[in-house]
This record gives sequence, structure tokens and C-alpha cells, in this order.
Amino acid sequence: MLSLTWLDELSTLLRPGQIKVNESPHPLGNSGAVTVYPQTEEEIAALLRYANDSRKKVVVAGRGTKRGFGGQREQADILLSLEHYAGIVEHAAADMTVTVKAGTKFGDLQRALAPYRQKVALDPFWPEEATVGGVIAANDSGPKRLGYGSARDSVIGMRIVYPDGTIIRSGGKVVKNVAGYDMNKLFIGAMGTLGVLSEMTLKLRPLPKYESVVLLSFPTGDVHDIRSFAVSFLDTMMEPVCFELLNPALAERLTGEAAYMLAIGFEDVENAVHYQEQAVERLCPRGAKLSIVAQEEAAAFWRTFYTAPPNGRQPAADGVAAAVKIGVVNLDVVSILRESILIADRCHVRVEAHGGVGHGLCQAYVHGSEEGVLAAIRELRQTAVRLGGYAVVKHLPFSLRQRVDVWGGKPPYFFLLEDIKRKIDPHKTLNDQRFIGGI
Repeated sequence: MLSLTWLDELSTLLRPGQIKVNESPHPLGNSGAVTVYPQTEEEIAALLRYANDSRKKVVVAGRGTKRGFGGQREQADILLSLEHYAGIVEHAAADMTVTVKAGTKFGDLQRALAPYRQKVALDPFWPEEATVGGVIAANDSGPKRLGYGSARDSVIGMRIVYPDGTIIRSGGKVVKNVAGYDMNKLFIGAMGTLGVLSEMTLKLRPLPKYESVVLLSFPTGDVHDIRSFAVSFLDTMMEPVCFELLNPALAERLTGEAAYMLAIGFEDVENAVHYQEQAVERLCPRGAKLSIVAQEEAAAFWRTFYTAPPNGRQPAADGVAAAVKIGVVNLDVVSILRESILIADRCHVRVEAHGGVGHGLCQAYVHGSEEGVLAAIRELRQTAVRLGGYAVVKHLPFSLRQRVDVWGGKPPYFFLLEDIKRKIDPHKTLNDQRFIGGI
């Protein structure tokens, strides 16, 4: 329970309306006894300095889409929300860079850049709700990672507020920045355990003149045909932005057809896109069905695609929802998706899954009873490990995160992560127990 003294102390750091007392913990955990809404970097620093000095625990959030990702702490003392710390700081259109505050919604940023025919080359899930800071902190990316790369490829500079309130800067504001260590990568994907990402400078790329998605379905379900086509396609000179395989459950949700389906995305000038579409048609195996959606239809397809996984702002209406990220050798994606269907039958759950045949990252969305979801997660992880890969649970209610190792064990380099955390945040003030091994 909050003491009046504590509330009075917080009130000296913020203005009225920036503090909210929470009545109960959130079902997904990672909540706070009190939520604070700083609007400036100085307020963020003051709050962290206060929490660090008074040994309070702080959880950081943008708009909460990743609330169910990691974390063994149901409720910290303070939930630091960056929801009101948003906006573009600087847009250097000629230099193709933008500097943005962490609480800016990703979709808002892309719309602000569109009149300049520019965009950030990232495709996170739930772009209309996810914040830029959350995307970077979780290193989130979607199927277009094949052509775009990850957050680590887009960030060229950041401002970070350390747990003791110190403000540091890493990288710079120009693309060609090679001085010293690339400190940005230390914070990208660290789940906010090392500092609050305040501002980030991102590389931009021009908006494509034309885009399309080639949908290639395999009604017979023969995974050997899929693998053979994938090998042939990857041996060509084509440059898709995505080469994503969908399992029948997800394909049915997106297109109405319950069959294994490849979504091959192209972005370029119109002639180049049509040339590559024709090349896919020539490679199309017998028995497969090909269709093409372009421009507005392609954009609509991706909007639906990016809202397929569960997120922390929209709890499941019934049953339990989970999201699992799996990394394997790229062609083993076919095996993961085939196994996802078998696991769904064995565990009596629904599993919608997709994976990048060009990069090997898969996402599986599981929905069903508590025991069924937990059993499916265990089997998905066993399959990934058997193939030499890994599985990380990206979304799960807090009560079930107590029963499964979200991160899948400690990696051999864990001692390095632990030592970095100890030096930067010795009191474990920030996002305690949110990352690998309870960091």
C-alpha cells in the first residue's frame, strides 16, 4: 500500500495529473502500485534518481503492448509510462534521419514521414499501438526483416537515462558514424533493464514506388514441394522484402484459405516488381495456386497480418493467448510450421504460425486452455531445440509465466549480461527480473 509520504515525494517531482494510483495488479504483470506519466526527459531522470535513492522498483512501459513479454514481478513500486513523452524532435529529410521521443507511436511516426516520401525501415507488430521506444527495447520486427533488417540496423543514435538518473548519449545523428564502440546495440533488445530509452535517431529509406504480395498456396500440404520451391527461389537474384511461410490456420484467418501459404513481398519501382512477380510465376510448382495483391490491397493484407499476435492492451476475451518467437536455420521454418499443426491437435489448442524462410525467425500464436497452452509452448520449444534453435515466450499471462521459463534458460554468455546489469544498475531499480535469467 502506498504511504502518504511516498505520494507526497512523487508529487514534488511531477505536476498534478501525472500520477495515478492503481487499485490492483494487471493480469499480465509488469504493473506498478502507482503509474507516473513524465512529459520531459528531466522528469524521467528525476523519477529514476528518486527511485534509485529510495530503493524503489520501476517498470517501464510505452503503451503496454509488450506488457506480457518477460517479467517475474507482478507489481513494481512505480510504473513509468512514456505514453505522454512523444513527438518528433528533429527530421533531417535531406540526411534521411529522424530523431524521435520514445513514447511516439510507430504508426504516427510513419504517417508524419509519408509526405516526405520516407519511412523507417521496420515492421513491428501492432504499429498503431506500439511505441518506438518499446519496439527498440524489445528489438521487435516482422516478416519484412528479410529486406529491412532489425532495429539494430535502423538505430544510429540514442539518448538513455540510466537508473541513477544520469543521461547519456550513444551513437550520433548521422548515418556514417564510426567513432568508438557501437553502444546502441547494448540497449537494443535489453527489455529496458539497463536504462530508459529517451530519444532515438533512426535511418530512413524512401517509400517504395510500388509494392505487392505474391500469395502462393499449397493445397496438397506437401512440405517437400514447399521446401523445394524455397530452395529454388532463394537461388535466384530476386530481392523480396519478405519470404514468409504461413501455416494453414493463419492463412485461413488472413485469406480464407486453409493451406500452407508463402507470402512473398516486393517493394520497388513498378516494372521491377512486375518482373519479379513473373519470375515467381515461372517457378511456381505444379499444384500450387498463385495470386497477387498490390498497392492498397497489399497494405490492407499487412495491416491485418500485424494485428494477428496477442498484445498487452487487448487481453484474450476467452481462454489464454500466448505468443512464442522461435529461431532456427531458415529452411527449418518448414519443419516448425508443420509441427505447429500437429502440436495444435495434440494439445487441443489453436496455433497460428508464420516464419521467414529467408531468415529463420518464426512466430507462433497459441490460444486455448491454460494447460493446453503451456503444453504447446513446451512442445514448440522442444521442437526448436531439437533443430538447433531456441524459443522465447513473447506474451503470456503473469500467472502462467511462473510455470514456464520464458527465455528458455541461461545462455553461455549470461555472466557478461549479469555483470553489465550489476555495473549499470547495482540496486536492480529498473525492470527487475524482466530479462534473461531474471536480470
